[in-house]
Amino acid sequence: MKKINLSIEARMTSTRLPGKVLMDIGGKPALDRMLERIKESKYIQEITLATTTNKADDILAKWSKSKKINCFRGSEDDVLQRIVDAHKALDSDIVVETTGDCPLLDPEIIDYALDIYMNNDADIVSVGRISSYPLGICEVMIFKLSDLDYVAKNFPNDPPLREHPCLYFYENKKKYKIIDLVAPIKHQNPNCRITLDYKEDLDVIRKIWNKLQPKYGNLFGINEITELIKSSPNIFKENAKCFDKPMR
Repeated sequence: MKKINLSIEARMTSTRLPGKVLMDIGGKPALDRMLERIKESKYIQEITLATTTNKADDILAKWSKSKKINCFRGSEDDVLQRIVDAHKALDSDIVVETTGDCPLLDPEIIDYALDIYMNNDADIVSVGRISSYPLGICEVMIFKLSDLDYVAKNFPNDPPLREHPCLYFYENKKKYKIIDLVAPIKHQNPNCRITLDYKEDLDVIRKIWNKLQPKYGNLFGINEITELIKSSPNIFKENAKCFDKPMR
């Protein structure tokens, strides 16, 4: 049986919102909210936090230990090698990659993406590269570890490839079977941000939490958020301008 493991890329030194991954959402750090959701996946076997050797990220290593999940520390700039090494440490076959700025991630979409991956002989399945779901509801890439390792070994001096692990595959589409998932029509809301990049995003995520958690508990997902978008669109207006802000 193939080992399907998930890595969360996270660091404390984001230039947009430093320390965002540990900011409070409903009484717990954002990473806690994300972790409790990922654990609901029926396919993910192990979870690792792929952080950096920067001293600022010592607190994330401590967080991982407190949550009894794996932690791998690698280069701050060479994201590709950090992910490859993190998954080699887990003896992964299939890599599910995501980032720490999706605290309200929906595990059902992860499992849907993995179903598509496993039942279509795909090399890569992506959720989020095509704008259809609300931004941040599930930003994942699924690869074979062997394919990622090939890129890491053969392109050591290509900064864009080292920073963006999926880039090589999209530049060589004829070599790989790539599936970009598009949300069902009822869930298509690409102009709504539920990702955590800026202070405005944090305010919106907290409002979503305060609206939905009392009614649905901690694990509300795309269905409940879609209904909220329909009933309270103004909640999302205050962070809409973040689409035009720099992404670094």
